[in-house]
Amino acid sequence: MNRKTVTIVGAGALGSHLVLLAREWEAELRVIDFDRVEAKNIRAQFHTRLGSGKNKARAIQAAMKSLFGVKLAAFSARLVDSNAEELLGGSDLVVDCTDNIAVRQVVQGFCRSGDIPCLHGCLSAGGDFARIIWTEHFVPDREEAEGQATCEDGRNLPFHGLAGALLAWVAQRFLEDGVRQSFQVTAGAVVRLA
Repeated sequence: MNRKTVTIVGAGALGSHLVLLAREWEAELRVIDFDRVEAKNIRAQFHTRLGSGKNKARAIQAAMKSLFGVKLAAFSARLVDSNAEELLGGSDLVVDCTDNIAVRQVVQGFCRSGDIPCLHGCLSAGGDFARIIWTEHFVPDREEAEGQATCEDGRNLPFHGLAGALLAWVAQRFLEDGVRQSFQVTAGAVVRLA
């Protein structure tokens, strides 16, 4: 695979597992997340107590370097229209792993206008339903309640791992062969959408 630039937006339940599984890609990895690691995140995300209180992007950067010797670029910024070019520009693939409609819309709008391939990974608030879907088929949805807690109790950690693994596999297939596949995942089934 030729060295590509992959930008991952969101280092939470899906994004953190994606970064872990992307460690062997022949790609420059960039991670964007403005949020901080809280104790509750450690139960459902690939973050450790050593990262507690730190910015999620910087914490995962430190973990990947320490555990695997993998270097990645970390951006501790909230993605908005005014910094989208700076943060997403130059990407060969953008993977949206956020749970916020405003950020999803910025990602989708920027990628569509720049003709940048964009893959969205989405988990339900309870963490037991996932979609892995290319931007041409994706419609951002709102949280049920503003600031709603999502995927925090660790009960569905194996499901997050499954969804993260499928997201990594879909992204890797695209990077290697240009293949675009979309899936819907529940506890009982994986359904190919496109």
